[in-house]
Amino acid sequence: MMPRALRARLLLASLLLLPVFFGLTGFALQQAFHHSLEVAEEERLKLQVYLILGAAELSGDEITIPDTLQEPRYSQLESGLYGFLHADNGRRIWRSDSSTLIPDGTLAQLATARLDTGESNFFELPGQNLFVYQFALLWEIEGKENHYLFTVLESNESVKAEQKAFNTQLWGWLSAAIVLFLIVEAALIGWGLQPLTRLAADLKRIEQGESDTLTGTYPTEVQAVTDNLNLLIHNERQQRERYRNTLGDLAHSLKTPLAVMRGAEQEKLDFPEYQALVTEQASRMDQIVQYQLARAVKSQGRTLAQKVPVAPLIERMVTALQKVYRDKQIVTDLQLAGDFQLPADERDLMELLGNVLENAFKYGYSEVAVRLLQQGSLLHINIADDGPGVSPNRRQTILKRGERADTSAPGQGIGLSVAVDILSSYDGELQISEADLGGAEFSIRLPLS
Repeated sequence: MMPRALRARLLLASLLLLPVFFGLTGFALQQAFHHSLEVAEEERLKLQVYLILGAAELSGDEITIPDTLQEPRYSQLESGLYGFLHADNGRRIWRSDSSTLIPDGTLAQLATARLDTGESNFFELPGQNLFVYQFALLWEIEGKENHYLFTVLESNESVKAEQKAFNTQLWGWLSAAIVLFLIVEAALIGWGLQPLTRLAADLKRIEQGESDTLTGTYPTEVQAVTDNLNLLIHNERQQRERYRNTLGDLAHSLKTPLAVMRGAEQEKLDFPEYQALVTEQASRMDQIVQYQLARAVKSQGRTLAQKVPVAPLIERMVTALQKVYRDKQIVTDLQLAGDFQLPADERDLMELLGNVLENAFKYGYSEVAVRLLQQGSLLHINIADDGPGVSPNRRQTILKRGERADTSAPGQGIGLSVAVDILSSYDGELQISEADLGGAEFSIRLPLS
């Protein structure tokens, strides 16, 4: 089975690949060294031919080779160096004393070589552990051309010994290189995976409550992961905070209907009136629960959200609010030019815009204006009214949970805080300023991408 640890996988891959790589390298070096030995051997035998040729003497109509040459091995039996001279008809003219034990069949085979004048041939006799070098020569004696074939043989034992010694050293060094490479690679793998180990330790500290985010500098390949993890942790904490706030709002909102129901028995109502009161309060409690649950499970971000057209959504909500506040006869000025689309959950946008628009309709005297405009990568949704406005020292306060600018109007003071919560999950913001209409202007800013 494939090991689960990355370190083990990389080391296993190295154990499988390194022998193959170093094996091919060793084989190539062996072949190159063997070729160099053969080239050197050919050069040595060529020098031996030149040595014999230099010692050759003319005797009548034929050349002869002295019994004693400069190279003493030619006079030593089985010395490993042998020399021959043949005429063009295969007749042997000379052989060294060292070649006495060479089989006649081998000599006959060598004498049959056909080489052009000045041509040489180098090869290894199969099965006899001998290198052979032959050289064809034309010698003119008394106006007659005579063709001679010089042959030198040498045992390949020295070449085999050098090759063996080289192979022993080569594979010894390659084996040591493999071990050293594995040790270095294990250290490099440990160093390379250190950021992941540190990441796991940071996550453990977050789990144990010792840290809030992943801190420190990570490699570029890991930094993207840590950034996304920090974003995930941030969103998860926001969601938990939203759950806590929703439970608190739910408990607070249910206090009133529960108190009414508990006090109903003291009012000595008859059964139909008591039943109607309980039904009414139960319906109200159901509405409160549904509302708070919808807030608790709202979208946590725009990662997978589809783009939602903004202008049609605003028009639909303004139409609904005009019906709700028909008694005030609010005049609306909608400047919604541009096909702006936001990557957000439609329910979030409805909750966000609904709270801010309803706030404008609730506190506006007679006019509400909505304008869309783009500045850079942000979409600005400006909602203004001609109401009493919000004093500068209260503009940040009313965005907090439970805070209201006008306590005489019905409400729980959570609408704008809900809008701020939704905006925070989309990296947006809400600013309050004085409107040209005289009331308050709420500016919603959301990224278009």
